[in-house]
Amino acid sequence: MKTLLLAFFLLAGHSDTLNVMFWNLENFFDYRNDSTSVSDADFSPRGSRHWTKKRFYAKCNAVAKGILWASARNGAVPDVIGLAEIENAFVLRRLTQATLLRKLDYKIIHFDSPDRRGIDVALLYRGLKPLDSHPAHIYNADSTIMATRDILIASFTTQQGDTAAFLVNHHPSKFGGAAASEARRNIAVERLKQLADSLQTLGIQKIIAMGDFNDTPGNPVYHKLEPALWNKAEEFYKKGYGTIKYDGKWELIDMFFTSSAINNAEMEILYIPFLQTRDKAATGTKPLRTYSGPRYLGGVSDHNPIWLWVELK
Repeated sequence: MKTLLLAFFLLAGHSDTLNVMFWNLENFFDYRNDSTSVSDADFSPRGSRHWTKKRFYAKCNAVAKGILWASARNGAVPDVIGLAEIENAFVLRRLTQATLLRKLDYKIIHFDSPDRRGIDVALLYRGLKPLDSHPAHIYNADSTIMATRDILIASFTTQQGDTAAFLVNHHPSKFGGAAASEARRNIAVERLKQLADSLQTLGIQKIIAMGDFNDTPGNPVYHKLEPALWNKAEEFYKKGYGTIKYDGKWELIDMFFTSSAINNAEMEILYIPFLQTRDKAATGTKPLRTYSGPRYLGGVSDHNPIWLWVELK
């Protein structure tokens, strides 16, 4: 396929630019029922989703194809890929080793989180020298650990000799209602601010936060991140663009934030053509999901991925 072949000529990327991608892969479970999670039981051959080995590897290949399509379109392979809704390290190993991504030699950073559904965030990287990585819990008001996804923190030395830190987020959802769950998301934003401030205190000035924040830039809570982090998605939000479609309307909940030390960074929403489908309930298209309820569709996610170009000169 021409797109995939072209991507392999882009492995070197641009020496003065860091390319970052984020993608919520929506229920990316392996096909084994090997935990007590209800979601894990559903996503198994005998579960309600009839999630088979064949369907699992089809999703792996579709994700890889989407990453390579984005690489060919943007003229560089991502140096860093943040991922959300990953069940475990097995999924990441199969994604990076059993698809065409194996040619790109991505390394994996993943930690199990206390999320009730058994899903985590993760990070893939290539061409960078790792310095440190660890998960950061989010705490309830009573100081207990919140049963949600941790924030993953990873710092690297780039090819340009800079030190850069990445924070991968998947903040609490609006399950139970937006108002009832808002406090949990606010706590997650405050935790992100605390982590960014701590990194800067340690002397790491170039910081990129990414993720599914389960809310739009219109929520004033994100101004609490300033001046440590600045939202790169605001202009897209003002123009009505989005990463997920809900009731026929685009919502922008997947975002990048960068620190002031990063002078030039540009975000893009990726509408991968073969991972879009016609929106029968509204106009235009929407992301092609793996399932619609119990019905298998063969897509990847209800989220479009996002991309960030970072100039490090």
